Amino acid sequence: MLKKIFLSIAISILSTVSLFAQCAMCRATVENNISDGSSAVGAGLNNGILYLMVMPYIIISSIVYLWYRKTQKEKQALSI
Repeated sequence: MLKKIFLSIAISILSTVSLFAQCAMCRATVENNISDGSSAVGAGLNNGILYLMVMPYIIISSIVYLWYRKTQKEKQALSI
């Protein structure tokens, strides 16, 4: 069961298309900079937003993995 969950999570992470989301303020800033001819600010904002979005998922998945590994070691210690 747990292998299926990890497999489905891995498939969903690896098969995603690049996502770009912006708040209203960020969007207005990007639109103003693009009209001035600078598109580097928009790419930087998108990368920052994606970085902030991904970090909680990495932290939570790391905690879940460590918890799972600990419980597996405890089960092996009890079965011996």
